[in-house]
Amino acid sequence: MGRWRPPSPTSTALITPDGHALLKAELDDLWRVRRPEVVRALSAAAAEGDRSENAEYIYRKKQLAEIDRRVRYLSKRIPALRVAGDTPTDPECIFFGAVVQLEDLDSGDCTTYRIVGPDETDAAKGMISIDSPMARALLKRRVDDEFEVELPAGKRSFIVAGVRYPA
Repeated sequence: MGRWRPPSPTSTALITPDGHALLKAELDDLWRVRRPEVVRALSAAAAEGDRSENAEYIYRKKQLAEIDRRVRYLSKRIPALRVAGDTPTDPECIFFGAVVQLEDLDSGDCTTYRIVGPDETDAAKGMISIDSPMARALLKRRVDDEFEVELPAGKRSFIVAGVRYPA
């Protein structure tokens, strides 16, 4: 199997100020803390002798390659991102950065999502990418708007229960 990978689909180059700070902190941590630690461990493993059978050496080489790959990605991605942190002129309407409360019309369950950039999504925290089907369906909607969205589990109906923008 070759090393070629198909190009990933282009994602929106928007990010919240919090997400931008997290990516910069991750890049700094990788470059100044974790990479030097791995390089020291790699050189110690290399000094032990036969590298072809040295599991520690092989593991550290893979770990260093993963760190370098992430550093390379972040070094290119961070300058390309546009930080969008201003509250929109119409805070009643759903735009990037909004925290949206939804009610599922089928089950009655309430969920809360925050629309963020693709580089800062976290499903456990309810942070969804602006490129996701749910976020695309939410954009420019207002409180009490009903809408349908095609999700992996099938078509679902929702109503917007609330919209707010973090300070």
